[in-house]
Amino acid sequence: MTAEIAALDVSFRRKSIIGYTVGLAVYVLVVVALYPSFKNSADLNSLTKDSPGVAALFGISGSLTSPTGWINANVYANFFPLILLMLTIGYGAACLAGQEKDGHLELVLSAPFSRTRVTLEKVAALAAQAGLVCVVTFLSVLVGHWFELSVSTAHLATATLGVLLLGLDFGLLALAIGAGTGNRGMAIGIAVSVAAASYLVSSMAGVVSWLGSVKYASLFFWSVGDNQLEHGLSLLAGAVLGATAVVLAVIALRLFSEHDLTA
Repeated sequence: MTAEIAALDVSFRRKSIIGYTVGLAVYVLVVVALYPSFKNSADLNSLTKDSPGVAALFGISGSLTSPTGWINANVYANFFPLILLMLTIGYGAACLAGQEKDGHLELVLSAPFSRTRVTLEKVAALAAQAGLVCVVTFLSVLVGHWFELSVSTAHLATATLGVLLLGLDFGLLALAIGAGTGNRGMAIGIAVSVAAASYLVSSMAGVVSWLGSVKYASLFFWSVGDNQLEHGLSLLAGAVLGATAVVLAVIALRLFSEHDLTA
């Protein structure tokens, strides 16, 4: 597929993408560099034992001083998905609904591009942005091999894929809502609310008994809530996250094809 529209969007948001990527990379490198100073700290492990509810709020479980526990607690269980969702939900809401509000979308559609092509290239731009952030984060964690922080490269790669798919899912949710309503604020509000609920269900499932079965409805559980750094992303989890992305992309295509820009 050609990608003139996607390239235009990525170019337009270049400074924002660079900011997210560089900021996250610096944070991860600091976390990695600090590990040798905390790997023998017994006080850290007492956090999950003595305050399981507080630890669960941050998505923390198990040992904080093991390499995977340290990276999970400080990066993959919370901060990394949060930054990625800020990027993907923001773009998903802005790429159609935001452009419609600003009066730019009609100009794009006046060119010989079908609505299907426009939507698909927005999806491609979303994936390109999210993919860049995830690749840089993955490489930053690999630096940990020089700081006594050894994590399975295969498990790290699949766990990163899980976060990427999570970001795409919620970005596509925002895109679909924006495509159908033309309302950027509604798209952001609904996508953020669903993401927050999904995070809480996944993180609190270990301490709230009735959430034990509800967690399977949480995309966060399938992405980062099931010890993915320790065991890798399962085929089932990848299938759930991937299928969700496909379904939301199809919904976005359908909604935008029927959306009346003059309403």
